Amino acid sequence: MISHDPASANSDDGARLTVLIADDNHDAAESLALLLDLEGHEVRTVGDGRQALTLAEAWRPRVALLDIGMPGLNGYQLAQALRATDWGQRMLLIALTGWGQSDDQAKAHDAGFDHHCTKPVDADQLLALIAQPRAG
Repeated sequence: MISHDPASANSDDGARLTVLIADDNHDAAESLALLLDLEGHEVRTVGDGRQALTLAEAWRPRVALLDIGMPGLNGYQLAQALRATDWGQRMLLIALTGWGQSDDQAKAHDAGFDHHCTKPVDADQLLALIAQPRAG
């Protein structure tokens, strides 16, 4: 797990965001963590869905970037578990996956994701998405 705590902040409202990245591809998770760290956000990464749920319960991040095809709990199951909590309803959930068909996007929406991004994700698009407040 990687944990960063930079002093700078860089979201639309000037607040540093707490971001959980759950992806079983360690290199992909670390690359995203470094990008978000450079933007001034506090980032933690885990490699499976169960670890992500445990960390989210303890840490309660503002944003979660979740791979769909993870061991333990997959991204859909994790999103549903997060949305089932009071605090999880306020999180911004973004699916990051290689699965980009329209039915995959519909499944992500049904599971509670706010956004669905197909890998490799565009860095500028991702930064714009996490800077938005959660709608609803």
